[in-house]
Amino acid sequence: MNTITTTHFQFPVQKSVYRGKVREVYNINDELLVMIATDRLSAFDVVMPKGIPYKGQILNQIATKFMHLTQDIVPNWLIETPDPNVAVGHLCEPFKVEMVIRGYLSGHAAREYALGKRTICGVTMAEGLKENDQFPMPIITPTTKADNGSHDEDISREAILVKGIVSEEDYLILEKYTRALYQRGTEIAASRGLILVDTKYEFGKTKDGKIVLIDEIHTPDSSRYFYADGYQVRQDKGEEQKQLSKEFVRRWLIENGFQGRDEQQIPNMTDEYIETVSERYIELYENILGEKFIKADISNINERIEKNVLNFLSKR
Repeated sequence: MNTITTTHFQFPVQKSVYRGKVREVYNINDELLVMIATDRLSAFDVVMPKGIPYKGQILNQIATKFMHLTQDIVPNWLIETPDPNVAVGHLCEPFKVEMVIRGYLSGHAAREYALGKRTICGVTMAEGLKENDQFPMPIITPTTKADNGSHDEDISREAILVKGIVSEEDYLILEKYTRALYQRGTEIAASRGLILVDTKYEFGKTKDGKIVLIDEIHTPDSSRYFYADGYQVRQDKGEEQKQLSKEFVRRWLIENGFQGRDEQQIPNMTDEYIETVSERYIELYENILGEKFIKADISNINERIEKNVLNFLSKR
């Protein structure tokens, strides 16, 4: 299966390359960032050995669409998407935290709750909740922004300020933007018959000190969606929710004895299983955006990306 899992481009006036879990970011002359969404699959902060066909294109195109749909409420870094897998934007200094916001007791929060914990990232969760119940108000549960190969860690607002990771003035803006984006995402999801359960946002500062949204937004890698139809019936019956996110990959890994711990071995993903993951990502795209997914030509992805990026840069 033809996928892109790593890149080795040398663009004109290229300064450096940062390789994240899924994206590779090229610094162009300390002015632009060329962000390439690879087909790598990350779960429990571990990159899986094989890529997922079309995953990078799906993430990049969803993020691009939501950048446009939210730019009236929160400024973002994006300039253009010259290739299905590529976004180009303003050089930013990223904040060393990820702003996670949760409207429901799901995923990591639910796993912590099941262990008897009633506080997450300094935020108290009420007693008597069931997995996937809605919180009275969305809660912000930040994590540290780990380097590739390391694990993100829960952190409280108080600890972020005490450690000086983010100034109080900036952090208040991050919280405000996080809530505004989640509200807009919730409204858009509702119009598609979906519930935006939880998501994460990343922010950075431009050279002139402006705080902007960076990276991805409302993708199945950064967000969890439920189908709204039948949600309450399933909750009342104690049934699992029908969801759109990469949680299905996490569940498969857990069932096969892997949760990202050092002593655990990543289970083998057969070509057949990878194909089903690719199909699920396409399903996510079509449901989240409400439009048909058009597969890009993947006969030579690296060549296609290089040509499109060089063409964009030549016009700058």
